[in-house]
Amino acid sequence: MLKIDPKYIEKALTANVLEELYPLLQKAIELEHSTIPPYLTAMFSLKPGTNLVQRQIIHSIVIEEMLHMTIAANILNALGGTPDINNSQFVPEYPGPLPMGIGNGLIVGLEKYSQGVVKNVFMEIEEPENAIVFKSLDIKKLPTFSTIGQFYQAIQQKIDELAPNDLPGHKDYQVTSAFFPAQELFPIYTKQHAIDAINIIIEQGEGTSTSPLDQQDELAHYYRFEELYKGKRLLKDPSAPKGYSFSGPDIPFTPDDVYPLFPNTKTSMLPAGSEVLNRMNQFNASYYSLLSGLHDTFNGQPTWLDNTIGVMYDLKLTAEKLCATPFPGKAGYTIGPSFEFTATSKC
Repeated sequence: MLKIDPKYIEKALTANVLEELYPLLQKAIELEHSTIPPYLTAMFSLKPGTNLVQRQIIHSIVIEEMLHMTIAANILNALGGTPDINNSQFVPEYPGPLPMGIGNGLIVGLEKYSQGVVKNVFMEIEEPENAIVFKSLDIKKLPTFSTIGQFYQAIQQKIDELAPNDLPGHKDYQVTSAFFPAQELFPIYTKQHAIDAINIIIEQGEGTSTSPLDQQDELAHYYRFEELYKGKRLLKDPSAPKGYSFSGPDIPFTPDDVYPLFPNTKTSMLPAGSEVLNRMNQFNASYYSLLSGLHDTFNGQPTWLDNTIGVMYDLKLTAEKLCATPFPGKAGYTIGPSFEFTATSKC
């Protein structure tokens, strides 16, 4: 599982004023974003028109990570803070630990789709700690590491303790969109709104303590990835110990229909002045546009979200061209998207 340094839990639980939660919610935004490039890279590596179930499942999870990022920004705004998106520190270095992760724990890179990546990286990121995630946390009994769910629960507890019923942030900064269901993305005006919104993030990622389903009766991220790893649909099964089993239809996977991306491609690996370098710079320019658009969306321009999400289409087109392009000097490999915040990104 993604092991979060327990100091972040401690900071949440020992906060005395809402302002002390601002940097933690900023970290939450960074964490939700940090999973998107690895997931998208795997999805882009699937050749168009092939491995359709894999593509659909990863796409659905990416959309929900975008939702979680937006919810975290809404909560930060509602408490009176300011999301910070369009700077180089916001973008993690791949391969490496995700934000708040313990350095010797899970290392996440940008790699082609494989069942090994699904099991060893994606399922590790999303793995729940069902036995404890919805229990009250005691700072004197914190383990040597914590989970994503525990981190969010600690923030949730402290909001419940410190915040007034009507939250102090700019109400007109709250982001909503027809792109997301209204019961999942809604304005955060009150303490209860914030508590409910955090439950959506936790349950969509991990399920509940008793079910693999979230509040919308959809499989949580961990179990959707587990379907891909096992190659079977997870269905209700009254005869199974927990009421579900991988007894549904097969999910076929064709490895030959995955581009052989060179893992963790960087612009510095590409020949100067080459067309492939220009294409990579074009990809990273679109990536910067996405981050810049999200920054503006979360800082007073909430109606811009739909247009910003549209930039992901430009990312997709350029990424698919990269993934189909042979890597100069690396026989048998193609070029993966680098998701770098580079000087050329602003061009």
